[in-house]
Amino acid sequence: MLSLVFLVLFGPHVLFSTTPVAVIEPQDPALLIGSSLTVTCTLGAGAELQAGALYWTLNGRRLPPSGPAPLGSPAPLGGRTLSVTLLRLNGSQQRSGDNLVCHAGDGRVLAGSCLHVGMPPQKPVNLTCWSRNTKDLSCQWSPGGEGETFIPTQYILKYKLRWYGREKECEVYSAGQQRYSCHIPRDLALFTPYEIWVEAANQLGSNTSDVISLDILDVVTTDPPDSVAVSRVGEQEDQLRVHWASPPALKDFLFQAKYQIRYRLEDSEEWKVVDDVGNQTSCLLGGLWPGTVYFVQVRCNPVGIYGSRKPGIWSDWSHATAASTPLTGESAASTPLTGESAASTPLTGESAASTPLTGESAASTPLTGESAASTPLTGESAASTPLTGESAASTPLTGEPFPKTALLFSSEILWHYCLSVSTDPGLYVSLCWNNHISPPGD
Repeated sequence: MLSLVFLVLFGPHVLFSTTPVAVIEPQDPALLIGSSLTVTCTLGAGAELQAGALYWTLNGRRLPPSGPAPLGSPAPLGGRTLSVTLLRLNGSQQRSGDNLVCHAGDGRVLAGSCLHVGMPPQKPVNLTCWSRNTKDLSCQWSPGGEGETFIPTQYILKYKLRWYGREKECEVYSAGQQRYSCHIPRDLALFTPYEIWVEAANQLGSNTSDVISLDILDVVTTDPPDSVAVSRVGEQEDQLRVHWASPPALKDFLFQAKYQIRYRLEDSEEWKVVDDVGNQTSCLLGGLWPGTVYFVQVRCNPVGIYGSRKPGIWSDWSHATAASTPLTGESAASTPLTGESAASTPLTGESAASTPLTGESAASTPLTGESAASTPLTGESAASTPLTGESAASTPLTGEPFPKTALLFSSEILWHYCLSVSTDPGLYVSLCWNNHISPPGD
């Protein structure tokens, strides 16, 4: 118990000593690529070590104790300090900086420093922005030059209304391969231009992109078209019809949409684009291969929202929809039209009788070469039965008039004339008329 009290009262410096074992100078320097640097490791007053027992590592690799190494070689300065000179430094291999560490002879870490070797940022380029359905604003850009600074570099997208308003900063960032972007989700004004730019900075310098000016309505894009469907065109072997719906998010806006279609074979990665679709929501694809599966996609460009004269920005492509063209000679009976009977009219030489049309008797007119006599149409007298006073003469030849037949009805005579004309082998058209002669005195 007495020992514990003694440690608490008289020995706090033993328990909580902040005296470093060693110190490295300079600490965490930032250097341009190609620079050289001399770094020292000086032991603290309480360290029971000699500089000759120390060594260096850079990113975990031990530096040689002597000799003309590319990174230099360590050298003791007196009894308490060890130095190393690093020659013609390359860009940092780690984004957080290269780790230069001073070790005791037994491997213990005595002190360390991060070396930030790189370049100042160049002017950001290719700044472009777009608004999805006028609700937000997204911008992306590329770092200038080769794009690699080798050290942490911060990019800030700033924007403000051109004629009034304070400067604001975008807050939601993301980074890709040589591409940066930022998203502004809300609180944007319409019908007034914004000024937008990007500032880049790191430990070695800063730079600013060109300022772009835009109106939100001039950079609107939308979701891909909805409900894309692809269907066959009857039995057409080389055609498919594509239907789609306008983007629902823009239904309340005044705009003139443009559409593009692209399609490819199932086993191909090469797309063919159809540009001249216009504002319609369907399109016929022709010149296709029979019996082949095609993948089809559609995208939209909402041109002229509220009178904007900018060309607009294309949406993403819709999900691919697949359909196949019919095979050559493939039978695909079409659905009968409304009012038609299910059976189709037989072709020439077929024996099956077709379903009669409205007003026709049950038996259809026989085809060429058939022997069955047809039933007369409604209101037509039976051709096979001769009229009163008419002889059972055979049907006259083409162009030969029927014989005149005199019929007596009370006090007047009715002359009945007919002319038969052939328009096709086996088909005759009869033209008939009557002539009335009244008896004298009537």
